[in-house]
Amino acid sequence: MVRHFLDIHRLDAETLRAILDDAHARKAARKGWPKGRVDADAPAKDRVLAMIFEKNSTRTRFSFDAAIRQLGGDAIIANAADMQLGRGEPVEDTARVLSRMVDAVMIRANDHEDVERFARVSTIPVVNALTDRSHPCQILADLMTIEEHRGPVAGKTLAWVGDGNNVCASFIHAAPKFGFQLNVACPSDYHPDLHDLQRGGNHVHLTSDPEEAVAGADVVVTDTWVSMGDQDYEERLAAFEAYGVDAALMKQAAADAVFLHCLPAHRGEEVSDAVLDGPQSVVWDEAENRIHAQKAVLAWCFGG
Repeated sequence: MVRHFLDIHRLDAETLRAILDDAHARKAARKGWPKGRVDADAPAKDRVLAMIFEKNSTRTRFSFDAAIRQLGGDAIIANAADMQLGRGEPVEDTARVLSRMVDAVMIRANDHEDVERFARVSTIPVVNALTDRSHPCQILADLMTIEEHRGPVAGKTLAWVGDGNNVCASFIHAAPKFGFQLNVACPSDYHPDLHDLQRGGNHVHLTSDPEEAVAGADVVVTDTWVSMGDQDYEERLAAFEAYGVDAALMKQAAADAVFLHCLPAHRGEEVSDAVLDGPQSVVWDEAENRIHAQKAVLAWCFGG
């Protein structure tokens, strides 16, 4: 059976825990190594990963490229506009062709349904590297970072402040799987999808008050208020004005709380310089951990 990594809510807790543990182990095993050296077990030896981008990328592009190389494989990178996919070829036809040319496909897409359509006919693993509805690889890197700095995430309280977007959705998916409490603070017009909130169950608390969400939290997380493709910039800035994470809001969290942001950050909007560059910020570890988390995802996809 082909192993796709499309959404956190699709996988059982045991599998997700195993992937995260593997990410920790792979990072620890490479301590002090040059970044280009291949992991000892080389689970992607002789394998090729196709990387398809419909959206611009820094962290996703570099981290997946580094990940497949460290696993012993290689990558072919293409923008959708460079492919027949960008000229109207059905997603399913592209999936059938690439299934015969490469060993796995990573897609950073506009429409989540396109990734699902691709996976339905693909005979090789498909990894969701971001869609309009979820960002599961990011959340694994985030949970890895939390555990590095604050121990097991189970039983912890995480506070999400800002837009109920795709990253927020994947945190909601992860809460019952990993056993943490997630407080989500966002304006009523920008709350998470109701189906996602149902998936989170009693592990998720929704509020419009940032201070309520952050009170006593072990982790504070935010993201940009305006994502790629959003056309309502001014309206969003006005709606989220009270949702910026600054030093005053961080003081409402636990004294040893850490701050996460998937980046890129709009300094002075969703987060202040004092927080992003401050001692509680672990965003640079978080960015690096995209490599290690995605290596564990790919290794699992290849049967590890």
